[in-house]
Amino acid sequence: MPSDNTQPRFVLVRPQMGENIGAAARAMWNFGLDRMVVVAPRDGWPNPKAVAMASGAGRLLDDARLVPDLPAAVEDESFVMATTARVRGLTKPVFSPEEAMVEAATRLSRGERVSVLFGPERAGLENEDVARANAIISVPVNPEFPSLNLAQCVLLCGYEWRRASQTVEAARVDMAGTEWANQKEIEALSAHYEERLEDAGFFFPEAKAPGMKINLRNMWSRMPLTRADVQTLHGVLRQMVRWKERG
Repeated sequence: MPSDNTQPRFVLVRPQMGENIGAAARAMWNFGLDRMVVVAPRDGWPNPKAVAMASGAGRLLDDARLVPDLPAAVEDESFVMATTARVRGLTKPVFSPEEAMVEAATRLSRGERVSVLFGPERAGLENEDVARANAIISVPVNPEFPSLNLAQCVLLCGYEWRRASQTVEAARVDMAGTEWANQKEIEALSAHYEERLEDAGFFFPEAKAPGMKINLRNMWSRMPLTRADVQTLHGVLRQMVRWKERG
């Protein structure tokens, strides 16, 4: 059974290849979408090639709703968006994939039912299909090569749905069992290197030594060091000193 998560329905209109239906199912499930509607698939239903391609997302195909035509697919919907990369000559609101999924999330939060239409592989949705939609999702593809694979388009919209419906970290650092070094630890590292470099005669000539020490401390402060990094750098210097003393 589909999950209880509020989400749009992804409607595959007259898909031609079972492999693309299966790949679309995988793309949907990657982003937590599991409400698929299949409209008049060319090669019949169920489709063993779709099942093979869906891999771990096969349950979406088991639960997919099969309908004979587009009106039957959207009869209960309150807002329908049609994906296309071509100019249609129809007066309709046009959303980017990002804004379309924000719009979908907003409407779904108000209790509306939302569907997104994806056309067949050969030429996409017909104008008759697009005319039934309330809005268009325009994918900003290369105008010299506007053909977009069905599953790729589903993946793109699924990704934007995830961004619109959940908090997504823009960037993070996985600490791998350590923590950021604090200022006391950085200060101790700096002092350790300064002391050993002083012994090695690094700060030469004497007149430039103060500026060289400031540059060294500034270098440590710019580096995002973890405690593990600091321990490693202490160990490197100790080993170098021991190696020199053995010589």
